Amino acid sequence: MSHVADAPQTRELDIQKEYIEKIKQYGAGKLYNLNTYGCQMNDRDSEKIAGMLGEMGYSETQNKEDADIIIFNTCCVRENAENRLYGNLGKVKVLKERNKNLKVILCGCMMQQDIVVDKIKQSYNFVDIIFGTFNIYRMPGLIFTALETGDQLVDIWKEHEEIIEDLPSRRVFKFKAGVNIMYGCNNRCSFCIVPFVRGRERSRPMSDIIEEIKNLVSDGVKEVMLLGQNVNSYGNTFRPRVSFASLLHEINKIEGLERIRFMTSHPKDLSDELIEAIATCDKVCKQLHLPVQSGSNDILKKMRRIYTREQYLELVKKIKARIPDILLTTDIIVGFPTETDEDNEDTISLMKEVEYSNAYTFIYSKREGTPAAIMEDQIPENIIKERFNKILDMMKPITLKINRKQIGKTVKVLVETVSKNDKNLLTGRLDNGLLVHFKGCESLIGEIVNVHIDDCKTFYLMGTQT
Repeated sequence: MSHVADAPQTRELDIQKEYIEKIKQYGAGKLYNLNTYGCQMNDRDSEKIAGMLGEMGYSETQNKEDADIIIFNTCCVRENAENRLYGNLGKVKVLKERNKNLKVILCGCMMQQDIVVDKIKQSYNFVDIIFGTFNIYRMPGLIFTALETGDQLVDIWKEHEEIIEDLPSRRVFKFKAGVNIMYGCNNRCSFCIVPFVRGRERSRPMSDIIEEIKNLVSDGVKEVMLLGQNVNSYGNTFRPRVSFASLLHEINKIEGLERIRFMTSHPKDLSDELIEAIATCDKVCKQLHLPVQSGSNDILKKMRRIYTREQYLELVKKIKARIPDILLTTDIIVGFPTETDEDNEDTISLMKEVEYSNAYTFIYSKREGTPAAIMEDQIPENIIKERFNKILDMMKPITLKINRKQIGKTVKVLVETVSKNDKNLLTGRLDNGLLVHFKGCESLIGEIVNVHIDDCKTFYLMGTQT
């Protein structure tokens, strides 16, 4: 396994630290407003953005009108996220007209698309800085140049082999953290734009990941979420190859760490070795996100998912046989081109058979540049919504059934926050990912406590601290 990237990484970070020092003369006492769309990897990128801005002397504000820098970290997986960005840019244009010193920054997955960058240049030319997914670490240099020159800067890279990860970070939670273990994806699902905007698979050296997690634990982190477009293929690019299962075993040895989660897993790469690692590593949570996308073999083939309904169900049986208490979650796309009512029924019957604890159900979103975007027989919106609602209605009794099985148990809960709906209640998660509310003192946030499950609703549990 090669570590030749260490020297270039150190050099690049030193350069950016110099820019951070130079920017402090501008940033002292000023404010930034950060807006994040999309997945947990984007959330993690935004923590780095916030960390770098904090080092520059900027403080965060939720009010765009007060901000000296406004950043949008974008997502291109679904059309809704793109429309939200353009809507917000229309409002920001007014702020820019009032305050010529305001800097507007766009970054993330949307910016990796030429058609988007062209549109920004033509219709939103007040944007000051545009960069993509490969060079987030160069943001300090870009900001410094924009402050010094006033020029619009566009810095989009189509690929980048090195992983520059050791950046300042401002975590949302003190007690849990996302950790990138790999970037990119070598799969070519016909509906997905991610491989085109995140690039091919690149795994981080295991030693770097272990060191980062040890540092997080020493800073109070109890739970880590290992992040990647397809974590199951972690290490495939190393020679000799390193498996994701072996990484889990090594992380499981870290003293002080309580919980290990990961996402997302592609079914085609979920090995027996990984199932055994989930079963035997005591810190690995007994929850697995295993996106199926559709229960129809015809649709799966058109999606290029490289497995059949039968193979997926056989994998689920194998997982449940080895780990009986595991809970599965999934992703479902409704309204993929050519989908029929029978295809939708196949998806519903598969979901009933698997009995997912939760299903993240999405209406198909046409992404320009993907094979699915030019397929014939795009499904009308009214039909998609009918099928979408049918799946949501079907899932409710399954979720309730799973929650009812928890009643009477005393479980360990990582306390995450005060309930949004009742300030007297705390909210946390079980090892298996289920949500629970119970009465408790706010000082318990970040702690793992024992909770007796007294009752449940469709989407959460109710308990009492013991």
